[in-house]
Amino acid sequence: MAPPLRLSLTLLPGVFAIARYAPGQKIPGPPPDGRFYSVTRTDEECSVVCEESLLAAGARAERGRSLLRVDGTLDFSLTGVLAALAAPLAQAKISIFALSTYDTDYLLLAQNDLDRAIAALERAGHSVKRSLNR
Repeated sequence: MAPPLRLSLTLLPGVFAIARYAPGQKIPGPPPDGRFYSVTRTDEECSVVCEESLLAAGARAERGRSLLRVDGTLDFSLTGVLAALAAPLAQAKISIFALSTYDTDYLLLAQNDLDRAIAALERAGHSVKRSLNR
């Protein structure tokens, strides 16, 4: 049996939101300085994950989210990354919204769950550091 994954994560600065738009609806553009911004479009919806400040006041969104990034580049053959993170958070009854990019994975969670989430992840053997900008 393979040893459990021990991952290093970084808490990124900022307050994030997960917004839902109808197909074809105008969405906020990405910030010009390369800060986190993700768009997923389907035939039924368009989801935007970005800093909360980029959203219009009336946008349909889950606001007040913190963003954790798995450090480094994850090989495509690596298995169990999200499971290793989601399981201890689920046991602590902390809801997550997961995103994957080509290089790594991200977790969004409610800011009021942040301290409990970090504690749960550390108990599971992961390490979480705060960004230098936070």
